[in-house]
Amino acid sequence: MAVGGSIPGFLFVSCTLSPIAYNSEALKILTFPNAADKIKRLDVFLTDKVRSGLVDRQSRESLDFVKEFKSGMRRYLCRAFRLDGHNNGTGPAIAITLERHSSGASALLEISKQFDFTERERQTIELLLQGLTSKQIAARMNISPNTVKAFLRLVMVKMGVSTRSGIVGKIVGPQM
Repeated sequence: MAVGGSIPGFLFVSCTLSPIAYNSEALKILTFPNAADKIKRLDVFLTDKVRSGLVDRQSRESLDFVKEFKSGMRRYLCRAFRLDGHNNGTGPAIAITLERHSSGASALLEISKQFDFTERERQTIELLLQGLTSKQIAARMNISPNTVKAFLRLVMVKMGVSTRSGIVGKIVGPQM
């Protein structure tokens, strides 16, 4: 479902990351701050944008995608799905969605005040809400995975829950 009434960007690319199809919102997100009709070779531009902005360069896999994409001041959750049976057997096509990432931020701010979270606890929760593992959170925050687990335990105690999914449920649950 779209966040705050915004429409998700939707993009199909080939196994070589060339665009096959996309919606107007994906164009707005990926071409910002330019207008898509002002770009001469849109297909080349989009291929380059997918390669430079959406492919996770830190992944060991050859074709993993980032979890978050920033366009201007807006952040988008990026999800990629491999689709078999396309391109006449030359490789899988990939469907990519870009959803505006903002609803959790306001809920997280309110929850942070309600439970008196420290800044580092709030950062940990924000990354948890993005679906990151303790190791990934630790890397982003430049701390050890054990410190992340300690922050999560403190948050669980403050919120009265016993699992990571309990934290997420208390933050996201009321918005559904």
